[in-house]
Amino acid sequence: MPHSSPPISIKTGTITALRLFDIAYSIDLAQVEALWLAHAHSTVRRGKLSTTPEKAVSFDVPPVTLPLEPCELTLDGNHSIRATVSARCYDFGVVALAVQIPVSDIAWSDYVERVQAIDRAIGPSTSTGFWERLLQRVLGVISPTLDRPSSITLEEDYLIVTVKELSEPLSARDLQERIDLVPLLSGESRTLAEAAQRDLLRHSYSYFTDDLVVLTWDRAFIYEPRGDSDVADVLEVANAQLLELRYYDELLDAELPHMYDRVEETRRTLSLFAARRFAHLASRLYTLVAEVTELTEKVDNALQVTEDVYLARIYTAALSLYRVPILAAAVDRKLAIIRDTYAALYDEALNSRATLMELAIIVLIVIEIVLGLLRL
Repeated sequence: MPHSSPPISIKTGTITALRLFDIAYSIDLAQVEALWLAHAHSTVRRGKLSTTPEKAVSFDVPPVTLPLEPCELTLDGNHSIRATVSARCYDFGVVALAVQIPVSDIAWSDYVERVQAIDRAIGPSTSTGFWERLLQRVLGVISPTLDRPSSITLEEDYLIVTVKELSEPLSARDLQERIDLVPLLSGESRTLAEAAQRDLLRHSYSYFTDDLVVLTWDRAFIYEPRGDSDVADVLEVANAQLLELRYYDELLDAELPHMYDRVEETRRTLSLFAARRFAHLASRLYTLVAEVTELTEKVDNALQVTEDVYLARIYTAALSLYRVPILAAAVDRKLAIIRDTYAALYDEALNSRATLMELAIIVLIVIEIVLGLLRL
């Protein structure tokens, strides 16, 4: 009789639910550190990848990680688990909340069900106010550090499932042959079509024979027997960049129609102050372009990946999967429209001033002629 392999179980692992919020134009991280230390009497940590050398991967402006009190999660109304909670503040106005649940000595099928139960409890489809309460705990301390707090809060969510040790050592290939990752990554209880399964698993990456990362739009699976990579941190940064570019894309979408209306209104108004109105509107548009450009550059440079080829590959794949380059291109196109409008308004302001000067000269000449005739 053929020998059947025993079922796989998880010896140690974690499930991390992320919820990211855009809360302000920017955050003063040095002030965040001081306020949190005074409030919680606990040290905060400046963002640094834990295992990757700084020269290989580094933050442009390291974020600040704030430890929060642990919380109890109730799964499916009858099972309570304890989770650690933290908040990471990025200087470009994003706060990433992380709820991490440790898992040990659990069968793979139960592990998958645990992931789905956590998603049902605090995932994007729930409206319990769980994440909003956590955010308010953070904002209650750091609100003085916010420059121009956001009136409308945008959010992103992501679920990271990490396995550190299995019941038996497996290569990445063996793991994929013996474990069906599709239910875990899709969140679906029904069987997906073969094409859908292939599409779900196509973003799979390994560096050594016994590690594996599989990325999807809203979930990731990480198999790290040595715990020697910073994939989870890199995925968080990519989600923060996605969120911030979404904010500026929506901001510019809302601004463009108003810009066209103001330009038409200014052009329809014939007065001696037309030049001043053109100049004022051009100045406002210039300020908007400068602010958005400054912040998008900060977002683009949030993480520098130079020498770690594996992390660079995953980071680039995550950005592409989350459509960050597409959003960045859309923001650039809208900024170009506003720049062109600013340049046209500036030219019109100059032309209006020149026309006004010419009229003034003509009036002076006419007055001089009239005065000369009166003297005759």
